[in-house]
Amino acid sequence: MKKFWLIPVMALMTYTAAGAAVAQAQAPDVLVKQTVNEVMAAAKSDPNIQKGDLNSITRLVEQKILPHADFAKTTQLATGAAWRTATPQQRQQLTEQFKTLLLRTYAGAIAQIRDQQVNYKPFRGQPGDTDAVVYTDVLNNGQQIELDYRLYKSASGEWKLYDLNVLGAWLIQTYRNQFAEQVNKSGVDGLIQFLTQRNQQLAGGK
Repeated sequence: MKKFWLIPVMALMTYTAAGAAVAQAQAPDVLVKQTVNEVMAAAKSDPNIQKGDLNSITRLVEQKILPHADFAKTTQLATGAAWRTATPQQRQQLTEQFKTLLLRTYAGAIAQIRDQQVNYKPFRGQPGDTDAVVYTDVLNNGQQIELDYRLYKSASGEWKLYDLNVLGAWLIQTYRNQFAEQVNKSGVDGLIQFLTQRNQQLAGGK
């Protein structure tokens, strides 16, 4: 799966105290559109991000995404049944390593942000919904890439991103198959080791 489809993926809300309060009143499609635009603008204006500097990309992610993305939920769903038997420490390690993996894997995509265009399709949500999908596609060098965001409404009323659909493949389902294979081989600790080693490889440029 090519990385450029994730150009607008790493995006869900500016993190300020006032912004968090506003976010609770925003519909999922408005929230996604605002944040995608903010992330793309920030990436275009930062030469360090365009050079692929991981520290700069990490700061962008921390400011724009982490407070409004539920990596624990994403990791839980990707891990499947093994999550129920994992200890609190194992769950924390899985979440941190998976979050790091996604960041390192898609840092290159953020660095490629230039003149891509995002088309936001009509939102079909209804009042009272607690789960929603925002449908979009990205025009990149003449190629149209389907990219959809799945969010849920938290107890606080804020919408949080937890899954992505790229060209018909949902992120959680894709990783669930890989994670299950590792768990079947060597248990939860084996999965943690696999993710840790993969992160070390990516950090080394492999």
